[in-house]
Amino acid sequence: MKKMITLKVNDLEYDLVIQVNRTLTQVLRENLRLTGTKQGCSLGDCGSCTVLMDGQPVNSCLVLAVEAEGHEILTIEGLSEEGKLHPIQQAFVEHGSIQCGFCSPGMILSAKALLDKNPTPAKSEIREAISGNLCRCTGYQKIVDAIQAVANKV
Repeated sequence: MKKMITLKVNDLEYDLVIQVNRTLTQVLRENLRLTGTKQGCSLGDCGSCTVLMDGQPVNSCLVLAVEAEGHEILTIEGLSEEGKLHPIQQAFVEHGSIQCGFCSPGMILSAKALLDKNPTPAKSEIREAISGNLCRCTGYQKIVDAIQAVANKV
């Protein structure tokens, strides 16, 4: 069964006709061509598909696109402004937090949600905030350092 929905993604509205069983990840990647959101486990375990919905991190593989209607969605593509990296993205580059890059979009968006809520988190709070995002390359310390560096600039 198909349904017409309007999604607000990165401050733009999209009118779409989609199958009601399609996930937000699928619609972002396949319909809107926003491929920064990664498709990982499809079970909500890895966090590679993390986007912000109304400012809160969600695993977009667990959200049906029809459920996202009426909410504000932010993907990694919507984070930079006028071609300039967001401070969190820049910190990830500067601290060597991006290696293979697969987890980076979700990790960065989880960090943004944390810093929007708590601009000066303790390292333990940072680790808790990114606990739903798995990384197989960095060992997490460089990621925590990058987030802490942004917090220290506030």
